Amino acid sequence: MTHFDCFMAVVVTGLACKDPKNVQASHFSFSGLHLAGNTSNGVVPIPGLNTLGISAARIDYAPYGINPPHTHPRASEILTVLEGSLEVGFVTSNPGNRLITKVLQKGDIFVFPINLVHFQRKVGKSNAVALAALSSQNAGVITIANAVLSLMIFLQRLSSWTRM
Repeated sequence: MTHFDCFMAVVVTGLACKDPKNVQASHFSFSGLHLAGNTSNGVVPIPGLNTLGISAARIDYAPYGINPPHTHPRASEILTVLEGSLEVGFVTSNPGNRLITKVLQKGDIFVFPINLVHFQRKVGKSNAVALAALSSQNAGVITIANAVLSLMIFLQRLSSWTRM
């Protein structure tokens, strides 16, 4: 690669695209999804996902554990339960704001539409494992409690500024 080629590399989602002449099978595979707690299987360890518009993650749930209410602003999600059972749900958009829930068993799937607030909760005393697939290599995540807390802090500061 010449000095000029380095400046001409195409960068998408913060990663340089691979030169097709240098692509290998390892750029399209990941070994480790079978390992509990290993959720680092997005764009970074699978370079071949860059620009394909998809990503995946393993989620491990402790007994009575929860993946708290959150949203993915740039992706829909499909969740497959591999072990255990999970209560899952999402809230529809305005004006209805209906809570849609279901208890899933091993082998069941559930779809969370793009940008809707959703959650998963482990039902029972055993562990559970799920595989989440997202329709973006950069789905983003907004945890609702964190977002609300940040907004409350901002509003408190704003209130104190207006009293000055």
